[in-house]
Amino acid sequence: MATLQHQIDRWRSSGMLGQLIRFGIAGGLSTVVYSAVYLPLTYWVLPHRWAVLAVPPAFLVAVVAGFFLHSGWSFRGHEASADGGRLHLKFFIVQSFGFALNTLFTWVVTGLLHQQPWIALIPAVTITPIATFALNRQWVFG
Repeated sequence: MATLQHQIDRWRSSGMLGQLIRFGIAGGLSTVVYSAVYLPLTYWVLPHRWAVLAVPPAFLVAVVAGFFLHSGWSFRGHEASADGGRLHLKFFIVQSFGFALNTLFTWVVTGLLHQQPWIALIPAVTITPIATFALNRQWVFG
């Protein structure tokens, strides 16, 4: 228990705890946006086996919202490079990785495993955010 408290104190003093909380809130909002685009497309427009085609528009809308939330709020105080063009490129690369993960998850779940499209959201909203948080904190906004 003392070790956990020590870790939390280290995160608090480094600013990571606040960033993690803000990232969670902004990420939650981005997840709602992603789901609000993805689910209607998969249930009313596309056959379930083609749910992977709903990933690009859903991800694009969520990334635009997420960029403004994360750059202006989540990573506030974690100064990024003064070169804004480079920041955008790095953010784009990290988001492309997240897009690839979500595409892979959706293809495996709906295409190979023949599950309902909403099941693909489980890894998309758990694994992808953890991976992109680490990359954004260390590389994009670091």
